[in-house]
Amino acid sequence: MSYVPQSGSILRPLLMWFIVALGSVGTIALIIGAPLALKAGFPFVGLTLYRAFSYLCHQIPERSFFIGEHPFAVCSRCFGLYAGFATAAVVYPLVKSLRSTETPERKWLFVAAVPMAIDFSIEFFGLGHNTHSTRFATGALIGAVAVFYVMPGLLELSLRDWGGKDQPAPVAPSLSSASELFSQTVSSAPSDYSAPHRRI
Repeated sequence: MSYVPQSGSILRPLLMWFIVALGSVGTIALIIGAPLALKAGFPFVGLTLYRAFSYLCHQIPERSFFIGEHPFAVCSRCFGLYAGFATAAVVYPLVKSLRSTETPERKWLFVAAVPMAIDFSIEFFGLGHNTHSTRFATGALIGAVAVFYVMPGLLELSLRDWGGKDQPAPVAPSLSSASELFSQTVSSAPSDYSAPHRRI
C-alpha cells in the first residue's frame, strides 16, 4: 500500500472545520426557525421545515420543546443531539488540534450512549417517566462525543494531497535496457523456419 502524502497547510483543515461548525449551527437555526416562522406568519416556510425534519424525527409534540404554541421541528432528544454536536463542533479547535486525525478509543462512544439508553429504557419498560431535560441532556452528551469521532476523519480527508504531485514520475528505459528487451523479445519469439508451411 502506497503512502498518501499530507499537506502541511492549516487552511484546508480550518475550512473543513468551518463548514462543519457552520452547518451544525445552521441546522439548529432551522430547527428553531420552524416554530418562529409559524409564529411570525410565514406558514409556507415553517411547514416546509417541519416536513424536511419529519424524515429525521417522529416530531411528537408531547416530547418536544415549544416556542409559543408551536413545537420545535424535532423532539427534545433529537434537539439535544444536534445541539451537542454543534456546540462540540464550534469549540473543537480549542480542545484538539485541527492537524490531529486520531480518534478516541471506541469504548468512550459506547459509554456516552449509556445514559441515553437508560433514559429510554425507563420510559419504554414503564419503570418511570423521562422528561424534556433528561432527553435533551442524554442526547446532547452523545452528540458532543460523536464530534470527536467524525471530525478527525473529515480533517484527514482535507489534509490529503489529492493532486498526486509527490508521486514519482515514470522512468524511461535506457538505451541499453531497451536493446536488451528487444533482443530478449526477438529471441523468445517463435521462428517460422521451423514450420515451412507458415512462410509467405
